[in-house]
Amino acid sequence: MSRYIGLLNSLPAPLLCEMIGRAGYDFIVLDLEHLLVSPDQLQHAIRACELGGCEPWVRVPEVDVKLIGRVLDAGAKGIVIPRLETVDEAMRAVSAARFPPLGRRGITGGRVTGFGQIGLNEYIETANRQIRVIPMIESAAGVAALSEILAVPGISMVLEGALDLALDLGLGPNPTHPDVWTALQRIAERCRAAGVAFCANPRNDEQREHWVKQDITWWLAGEDRGVLQTALRNHLSVLRKN
Repeated sequence: MSRYIGLLNSLPAPLLCEMIGRAGYDFIVLDLEHLLVSPDQLQHAIRACELGGCEPWVRVPEVDVKLIGRVLDAGAKGIVIPRLETVDEAMRAVSAARFPPLGRRGITGGRVTGFGQIGLNEYIETANRQIRVIPMIESAAGVAALSEILAVPGISMVLEGALDLALDLGLGPNPTHPDVWTALQRIAERCRAAGVAFCANPRNDEQREHWVKQDITWWLAGEDRGVLQTALRNHLSVLRKN
């Protein structure tokens, strides 16, 4: 069974994005929610993802119709919406990412059409079919509304956000709390019932083994900052021995 594995990009550097893609990851989530990234930085990061052979997804701060349009015009292949909680938010996100008659995204030329090499009709058809709209469920309200959110046409996938969910539930920064784990399993079950992909972000071996048994095909393998910090510490630890 194929697995599609990605990383959250917490260190905004196009060269790092290219390296992650060359390492074999399938997608990168470029973050506009927690990072101060300029339009030029984002554009270069998207290009670097393309060069590295992985899909560039962009996590926007909220359902901002104009920002979503500009990010897609820059070449993003997926829009990640943090802390999505309502059907209205889901519908507005899909509408912002889809051209009429499926949505209200405005059309422009530029790099997404190869500067005119791809006809507008062809691009519209391809974009409406392939652009991913991915809500993150990170709150009790989002869990409660999930069945209705999943029924919105155009929702491509759901990404879990265990850390913020733990905070929202009053459990502190504890993404592996049993109550959070129960909620994540409920999210995955509802996605399966609705025929919508679920993207897991396992925090330990137990969670990883569970999602493997559930045949989950989409995985977020944490963030590049954590992966690099762990690798650096381990490398230094080996050199300091003896």
